[in-house]
Amino acid sequence: MKKVIILGSTGSIGKSAIDVIKSNPGNFKITALSAHSNEEELLKQAKVFNVKNLALTGTPPVDKSITYYSPKGLLDMIADTDADIVVNGVAGSDGLMPSVVSLKSGKNLALANKETIVMAGSLIANIAAQSNKKIIPVDSEHSAIFQLLQGKKKEDIDEIIITASGGAFRDLPAAELKNVKLEDAVKHPNWSMGTKITIDSSSMANKGLEVIEAYQLFNLPLSKIKVLIHPQSMVHSLIRTTEGSLYAQISKPDMRVPIQNALTWPELGPSLFGRLDLSGVTLTFQAPDFEKYRMLKLAYKAAELGQGSCIAYNAANEIAVDAFVNGKIDFLGIPYIAEHTIEKLGFKGIDTIEDIVEADKKTRTFVKEILGKV
Repeated sequence: MKKVIILGSTGSIGKSAIDVIKSNPGNFKITALSAHSNEEELLKQAKVFNVKNLALTGTPPVDKSITYYSPKGLLDMIADTDADIVVNGVAGSDGLMPSVVSLKSGKNLALANKETIVMAGSLIANIAAQSNKKIIPVDSEHSAIFQLLQGKKKEDIDEIIITASGGAFRDLPAAELKNVKLEDAVKHPNWSMGTKITIDSSSMANKGLEVIEAYQLFNLPLSKIKVLIHPQSMVHSLIRTTEGSLYAQISKPDMRVPIQNALTWPELGPSLFGRLDLSGVTLTFQAPDFEKYRMLKLAYKAAELGQGSCIAYNAANEIAVDAFVNGKIDFLGIPYIAEHTIEKLGFKGIDTIEDIVEADKKTRTFVKEILGKV
């Protein structure tokens, strides 16, 4: 029986992970749970699964059974708790240090937090290697690539192709983006997700982060990482081998599938969440418009410039999305701020986790100064 810690257990990834564990009785035991501020839901989950180790990172807990509080308390809980694997469903850059502590404390990492790899790719890989632990991607796209690459030689891979839904504005002409509102940006056509990730899907910043993540995770040249818009969200990624063949991972758009694959790795579990029947199904693909999706174009630029620019890209996007949500900028202000930030900040010598945290902090200060002038 694998012992599992779920971080961000009240969010969409965390709830899906809990559903996987509930559907696999006898295979997993939850030993710790964390949430940001949803104390009521956290306590309900703890009661159902008899979990004693609980952490709340945002608002102070009211219930005294929650013994870990604050971001530092979350790291202490991870280090203190016996577990085989940690599901990191924490949103944004707050997920970096939980990933670091998970690996350093001898646990495999089922990673749904893109920012961990975007901000600290090579350093995280080194920590995993030193700890002799595995990073298993949970994002449906990277989970698919992870599976497709099994048994393949690196020199036989010609391309990695990441698919994208295209978000809320995939059918909207680029010229009309200047008029979109918050309520438009949070209407994802395929998925039910949190506000920030849904806006990232609308701008395709999420796909930009995934391009950087794939570049870091799979150690291939940036020129070999491509993106295709695939509205049906059934083909989660593809690889092309050198003789021209395409291999695709195709399944229902259900996050429980890649989460189960991560938790059962290196084995495959049973099919518990329905099989995809392709009879009568039409699958379509199209190239993304890089002028419409400027955040995707900027991600390639950031990856070319190096780790410091990837940190700047991520932090600038987080602050800009928050500003958009709060009505301080319009939708097109997001790529404007990200591009300006990358152009102005050129971090060098990113050699430690401390360097990454400092570069992230400086970027956020810089972006807030820009917003103060808007």
